[in-house]
Amino acid sequence: MFTGIVEEIGVVAELNPHDETGGTSLTIALPAGSKLLSDCNLGDSISVNGCCLTVTTFTQTPVPQFTVGIAPETLRLTDLGDLVAGSRVNLERAVRADTRMGGHFVQGHVDTVATITKREPDGNAITIRFAPKSKDVLRYVVYKGFIALDGTSLTVTQVNDNEGWWEVMLIAYTQERVVIAGKKVGDTVNVEVDMTAKYVEKSLSGYLLSLEESAGGMPLLQKIVERIVAQSFS
Repeated sequence: MFTGIVEEIGVVAELNPHDETGGTSLTIALPAGSKLLSDCNLGDSISVNGCCLTVTTFTQTPVPQFTVGIAPETLRLTDLGDLVAGSRVNLERAVRADTRMGGHFVQGHVDTVATITKREPDGNAITIRFAPKSKDVLRYVVYKGFIALDGTSLTVTQVNDNEGWWEVMLIAYTQERVVIAGKKVGDTVNVEVDMTAKYVEKSLSGYLLSLEESAGGMPLLQKIVERIVAQSFS
């Protein structure tokens, strides 16, 4: 579990599609003096551009760096496979019980990727528009709701379901501390929608289905319409 508050920006040292395990691994170098690995243990979870990944090796010398494994499913759902040596990535350690929840509950489980379609300055802030690869996620994106983009907890400032996009605004402080600010139109980000919306949707779906079953299989909307019609003629 994460908060969506980026702790550090790391730099990709290597993306190895054929490591010694036969899979894909990603090695990330940290700035000199970084404290990100100060309490690290093998098997710890670190969010890399919004993806919860497991630390397989790490070292503090000669420079602090760590390696994570990337599963095939993660490569299919995210843009991690497009990283190259020198790419900058957002990093956040898994949340602790005594950590302030400055952002929102982020699982590090990416739903889809989105493409930047527009960047526009607004004073010292920047408004950025995103179009998701999977349009299904738009039903979880709401005005002033939470969304995690490359692991950064952000607030949706505008959403257009018909055209298939949403926007967020980066203030000057955030621009200096996350990788999205350096991305341009055509670049992609990893997207995780607010998981609360998914739980609400599933709970309501089950509830509405039970109402339909209690009505003899009649669709709930049809039942409501028939009730309104009956009342208007009574």
